[in-house]
Order: sequence, then C-alpha cells, then structure tokens
Amino acid sequence: MHVPFRRNRALRAFLLAGALGALSLPPAAAQEAGEVNIYSYRQPELIAPITEAFEKQTGIKVNTVFLSKGLEERIQAEGANSPADVIMTVDIGRLQRAEDVGITQQVEDEALQDAIPQQYRDPDGNWFGLTTRSRVVFASKDRVEQDEITYEELADPKWKGRICIRSGQHDYNIGLIASMIAHHGEEATEEWLRGLKNNLARRPDGNDRAQAKAIFSGECDLAIGNTYYVGVMATNEKEPEQKQWAEAIKVLFPNNADRGAHVNISGMAMAKNAPHPQNALKFMQFAASEEAQALYAEKNFEYPVKEGVPASDLVGSWGEINPDELPLSKIAEYRKTASELVDKVGFDEGPSS
Repeated sequence: MHVPFRRNRALRAFLLAGALGALSLPPAAAQEAGEVNIYSYRQPELIAPITEAFEKQTGIKVNTVFLSKGLEERIQAEGANSPADVIMTVDIGRLQRAEDVGITQQVEDEALQDAIPQQYRDPDGNWFGLTTRSRVVFASKDRVEQDEITYEELADPKWKGRICIRSGQHDYNIGLIASMIAHHGEEATEEWLRGLKNNLARRPDGNDRAQAKAIFSGECDLAIGNTYYVGVMATNEKEPEQKQWAEAIKVLFPNNADRGAHVNISGMAMAKNAPHPQNALKFMQFAASEEAQALYAEKNFEYPVKEGVPASDLVGSWGEINPDELPLSKIAEYRKTASELVDKVGFDEGPSS
C-alpha cells in the first residue's frame, strides 16, 4: 500500500523540524507499506535492540523519531496527517497524558492481553506497559544497617536530616505519592509527605543519580530513586565515577513484605491516526513477546512485564522484588491530587529550619 501524498507531505514538514528532536525518518518518497513509524521519548539506543530484532524477523522497516519534549503537541499539530504509528514513552503519567489529549486509539488484541498483566495496561486498550521500574530506597551500605523498609517509615523522625530526593513534582515522585493516596487516602498521605519533608537533608534537587552521589559523599543516608538508575551507574564506562556511587548504595524494596513496592512502567500506544495500523500492531505484539521483553530488560535494567521472562543478572542481584499489584490506571487517577499536595506542604522548599 502506497502512503498517500498528504502523508508524504506531512513527513517532509516533520523532517524539516530538526529542532524538535533527532529524527531518523527517511525521505518521504521512501515511505512504503512495509514500514512502521515510532515516535519515542525513549532514546534511540534504548529501543534499538527491539526495533532491529523486529526488522530482522518481519522485514518491516522501523523509522524512529526521538523527541526530548513536545511529542504529544507534535502529534496533535500533525492531526489526521500524522506519520506516527506507535508512541513509546515512560511513566504512567505520560502514557495517560497521551490518551487524555486524544492521540492514542484503542487496541483490542488477545496476544497483547495475554502477554501483559492487567495492572500494566489501560482497561480500554489505549496503552500497554512493556517493562517496569520500581521506585525504591537507595541506602548507604556503610551507614544504614537495616535491609528492609517501608515508604511509610520514611516519615519516621529517626531519619531526620538523612534523606535526599529529587523534586516532588517530578513524574516519578508524583507516581509514588499518587500510589500512597490510592492506598491510604489524601489526608494520611499529606501527613506522610510532611513527615518526609521534615526528614530531608536538603531541598529536593538533581536527578536520581544525583541522590546516589549524595549518599556516596555523605550528604544523606537514604534516597528515593528508580531501580534502573543503579544499573546505568554500575555500568557507566564513560563516567566511571558513577560506578562508585552505585557501589556505595544498596537497593531496598519498600513494603516488599506486605503490599509490595511501587512500580511504574515504560510503555507503548498505537497513535490515533496511524497510517500503518497493521504494522503497528505487529510491532506492539513483538514488543510484548518473550524475545523482545528479554532484550528490552537487559538493555535498560528494567523488569519485563511478561510473566516468566527473567530480569537481567545485574537487576536480579539487587534482590527479589514484590511489586505492588495496584493497577497503574488507578494510581493515575490521583496524580493531580498528588501534585497539589506537593505544593500544599511546600515539599520542594525542603526541610523546615
């Protein structure tokens, strides 16, 4: 099937917009039926193992567009002529946002439903999880003796002046706070958030790796971060000092002994106006397959969503994870409230003097 001229024109316009991201779509004239176009917030090297394996297995050419920001707005602006077939991103917030702004379409597919557990996909089929990452506690190997912890315990005064964290308004922390609301209610979560704020060693700042660095330097003893950052640091040959940061911490999975540790996802969705919907579905099915799940998890230090596919050896070395089974679609309902609580308690102002 030849791509209509109006789609080719949209592709030409898109390729000229270099400021929006690193693009690898071929010239419009090369667009053919045996292709699938992926718009991704995930960097190209992170999804390359999957796209290359898919091309080899199916003969379908994968064209990847990476954007560091503005993906939703770009697809909205392209409208019915958008070349986007599949959207790939991280965090339930971004997946839900894509659905909310109307750039996804419902997909009913038995293979996807069988491969992806219910708590990691949208009930209406607008998005599907591919891998999970847990919001865990980084603890100093030298200064923290205990090997178990709960999220609730982070508000205990015994940790006063000992915890580091990035901005409370970051998507990763909003997801965690939203999960606390889902489990305990808004009032109890506000009290918990105030307690956590009072235990901070400094104002929230930096990214998750910066929190591990702060533990290494002795600025704090605990920090909250995503599991995969430990893998990124531990294998960072370009910045070997990050290996020291990773070596200084141990990973504690909060609430592992009861409801389970909070997890978030990387995921995918079929674009609303996908010009190659059949190829898009084939790619999504492949991404949920055992082969792709293993490739994805090994490269990104994340946990496969497909049952029976093991995590990488490095990820497994951090210990067994008991993930919270609360559906992410439920957690997403409380993200707005979570953001409001962060502002209400002045979380990003840091601990009170």
